[in-house]
Amino acid sequence: MTGIVLLILALFIATGCDSQQPGSKFKVVTGTTLLMTAVQEVGGDRVEVKNIIPPGICPGHFDIKPSDVAMLGQARVFLMHDWQGQLFTKELVASAKNPGLEVVSVAIKGNWMAPPVWQEALRNVAGILGEKDPGNKDYYQTNAQKAVDQTAKVAREMQGRLQAAGAGKVTVLCSNQQEGFVRWAGLQVAGTYGRPEELTPQRVRELVDKGRQAGVKLIIDNLQSGPEAGAGIAKELGVRRVTLSNFPGGLPGTDKWEQAVQKNVELLLAAFPK
Repeated sequence: MTGIVLLILALFIATGCDSQQPGSKFKVVTGTTLLMTAVQEVGGDRVEVKNIIPPGICPGHFDIKPSDVAMLGQARVFLMHDWQGQLFTKELVASAKNPGLEVVSVAIKGNWMAPPVWQEALRNVAGILGEKDPGNKDYYQTNAQKAVDQTAKVAREMQGRLQAAGAGKVTVLCSNQQEGFVRWAGLQVAGTYGRPEELTPQRVRELVDKGRQAGVKLIIDNLQSGPEAGAGIAKELGVRRVTLSNFPGGLPGTDKWEQAVQKNVELLLAAFPK
């Protein structure tokens, strides 16, 4: 009897408490709501996902809290964007004291609010989850394909509305954080600008001059990097201004990617010159 007990104890120690228990959900922590939403779409009811950085603020100017470190201490995988490496350092991850935590950097270029980039992100996340949780690989791949197909449908509907409203004839100046989405939407981008602290009087004057020469009719700001950044430019040019969001949840009623992209399109359409 003693030998059997020792054998069972040895097996328990060998497998460790980090192993996924039958029926339990695969625990994931994400660095932004873009990643969180992608994991939700792909992981369905087999993944438990929590997010660290709120959607309405700049993810590059966020102070990590002790509760965020504790969150990492309970996860199996931490997904972050490759550009978040300076924020989520090795020392920070180590402070979670979770030897079973796997940190995965997701390197997908472009604005994730643009449907083609979002489709790439969904496939990428499905691959990551399938690799880390192979027992549910087929489930993740199936969900990802459904989400990719739904994204294509949404993209066709949104581009149809934009084209019907004459998006191709609207010339804009926009935040460089919105450029990818704005170009996908079919608008003409005459120039871009950075965060408010980068808009010196000389830079503002250059943008205003460029705007006049190009016949700019709309200024597009980015919620997370400075919702009022282009206000002075819009005033100088006497044109409308709109603020879009780069993350699901940044605006009310936009917790999912589909809702967020639809909201951005609605805001654009409402701001088009009449």
